[in-house]
Amino acid sequence: MSDVIDAAVAALSARVKGFDGVAKFIVTGEGAIMFDADGVREGDEEAEVTLTADAEVFKAILAGDMNPTMAFMTGKLKVDGAMGTAMKLGAVLG
Repeated sequence: MSDVIDAAVAALSARVKGFDGVAKFIVTGEGAIMFDADGVREGDEEAEVTLTADAEVFKAILAGDMNPTMAFMTGKLKVDGAMGTAMKLGAVLG
């Protein structure tokens, strides 16, 4: 696991409890994080929605320096799958 993924799982575990859905956030070149009813963990499993961004964008979203919706609209964040689940995750992240 990368340092970026390790730090993100630790930070997000405190903020996200029992996410209503199954989402995967792929951080390009670093790995993937799963969000589901069990919480947050490193993993690359099937999900209702997959979000993909580079490490810089991911860190900015986590820090609150970048709005997930704006990142999507400007092409910095890619979404594949259920947009409703993506919006729920965006609300948790942003």
